[in-house]
Amino acid sequence: MKIVTKTFFTLLILGFIAPFAAIMYYLVNYEFDISELVEYKPAMSSRVYDRNGEKIANIFDEKHRYYASFNEIPPRAVEALLAIEDTTFFEHPGVNLDAIFRAIIKDIKAGKMVEGASTITQQLVKNKLLTREKKISRKIKELIYSMRLELALSKEEILERYLNEIYFGHGYYGIKTAADGYFHKELNNLTLKEMAILVGLPKAPSTYAPTKNYDISMGRANRVISRMYALGWIDENTYNNSLNENPIVYDDTLTQNKAPFVVDEVARIMRDMGIEDFKTGGYEVHTTIDLRLQEAARESLKYAYDASIKRLQEYAKQGIRYGSYKPANDEEDVGGTDDTNGTRLNGAMVSIDSQTGDVLALIGSVDYEKSQFNRATQGKRQPGSSFKPFIYQVALNLGYSGASELVDIAQTYTYKQNGEEKKWQPKNYSGGYNGLISLREALTHSNNLATINLVNEIGLSQLIQEFKKFNIKDMPNDLSISLGTLSMSPLELAKYYTSFSNAGVQVETNLISTIEKNSNTLYEKTQTTTEVTKPTQAYILTTILQDVVERGTGRNARVNGIEIAGKTGTTNNNVDGWFVGFSPSIETVVWFGNDDNSPMHRKETGGRIAGPAFAKYYEKLLVLYPQIPRKFEQPEGIIEVEIGGRKEYFSDISKPPRQETVSHPQEELLF
Repeated sequence: MKIVTKTFFTLLILGFIAPFAAIMYYLVNYEFDISELVEYKPAMSSRVYDRNGEKIANIFDEKHRYYASFNEIPPRAVEALLAIEDTTFFEHPGVNLDAIFRAIIKDIKAGKMVEGASTITQQLVKNKLLTREKKISRKIKELIYSMRLELALSKEEILERYLNEIYFGHGYYGIKTAADGYFHKELNNLTLKEMAILVGLPKAPSTYAPTKNYDISMGRANRVISRMYALGWIDENTYNNSLNENPIVYDDTLTQNKAPFVVDEVARIMRDMGIEDFKTGGYEVHTTIDLRLQEAARESLKYAYDASIKRLQEYAKQGIRYGSYKPANDEEDVGGTDDTNGTRLNGAMVSIDSQTGDVLALIGSVDYEKSQFNRATQGKRQPGSSFKPFIYQVALNLGYSGASELVDIAQTYTYKQNGEEKKWQPKNYSGGYNGLISLREALTHSNNLATINLVNEIGLSQLIQEFKKFNIKDMPNDLSISLGTLSMSPLELAKYYTSFSNAGVQVETNLISTIEKNSNTLYEKTQTTTEVTKPTQAYILTTILQDVVERGTGRNARVNGIEIAGKTGTTNNNVDGWFVGFSPSIETVVWFGNDDNSPMHRKETGGRIAGPAFAKYYEKLLVLYPQIPRKFEQPEGIIEVEIGGRKEYFSDISKPPRQETVSHPQEELLF
């Protein structure tokens, strides 16, 4: 009997000493580095917002996580967590010995590990520093790590790290991320039931995810609430109301990317700023984009694209040939190959606030899923006749007026290329010519010959000199400038056009308003402006561009209920089709063309293909913002004169033409 008793006590003592001996063994033989949790700097998602504070996208690398400081976390959420996971958290040293012994007894009875006894500290250690394997050695390491962590950090710091590190299902890491993802709420706006759902998730995120198993998730949350009630942490009224609540749960994609072209451009701009950790740095980027206008622009571009494809199919049925442009020997057609499915055709649209340069909408292709290349910012194409207003603005600044007569006749120009003499014989799009035509009518109907002769009158060298005011880059130093042969992106053209739409003051375009990190502002936009011309001269050009829309090449861009000014652009062989226009407050650029630079169908001009996209966009704009200005304001110094039944506008620079008068004979005698 004594032997049995002695053996029993020996085993009991050994059983008591063994865990401590094992702990001492691991303490001596292994390094226990807890710096990852002490100096906790997790990768954090960045967020991109529109001008109204609506989220455009989450940007992250591997894990989607927003960081919440302990002060941001509601006390009720902490109580709910402790109620279900670790009631004695603030009393134990990182390890709950009572719970461990209870778990050991149950495991011995079952003959395997059936119950854990992990504290919140242990769970944090297991998730961040260890694997999830169920081995005694791993458990011992977990205990040691946990006790060391409790010595290095306060309880509040441990909770903060736990609630930011733990996985909450659906790709959400951290409680702030989960609150935003599941409920579209900030932490301080959560109900107790929503908090209970969240703190119940870490035990089995997939099983308890409310997006997958709503009823099971509610059951788990109710157990959390019941536990809080049993502990006396909530009253009966709160308990009953919370049990009966059924929160709305959102099943969103992680990125929630509502404007991918905008997000891509933001990323590029931030790289140019030297910010390389956009995906992991936890930035908050506020853009100038209006998400409602972004969607309106996307739909409008697609509308015009679909209409063009439908026309191409109709042309094919009618036997109308795709191309119409032939070389001098007249041997073969060099128009594009038939493309009735629009596999090469694409488009882009940029809309900006004329006064501030803020980009309101930015669409880089008809379908982002099919093509991520951003034609709005990266596509360099010739603007064609949409460049002509710059020439005409220079003329107005030099004293020309809408009534000035221009010569609209064909001329042959000789030039040398690679030592070989060549001839250039430009033509009007219509094929004819007018002899003499007013400056207003020449631009309204986009007469090439009148424009080229105007450039000759001004003088190419003087024109190039005047163009420097517009800050236009890579300007060709020859007459081809008359037909817009330089290359630029739609966004660049939008900036240059503010010289007209903003009453003679050019503004730099802005896509980002502010960049913030940890409540610190790293970047804030500034407005850069350049005075190009006087308001009177810009207004005179605007009235001509209004005629382009009302009765000229831009009639497809007309919109009822608002004044529109703008210019079409179609490059040689219909390679590019543009419409650039503006209302009294908003300017928009639309471009269409084939990605391989081949000609579009010969009937697809800028007015026909781009004009309808512009019009559709402004129709949607008026529905969304009916209060926007609808009429252009006439500046002081404008003189209105009726000439030939039409109003003409003059200023102290663009003066009215002299009128010949016949004096009375008696008046001559008097003087």
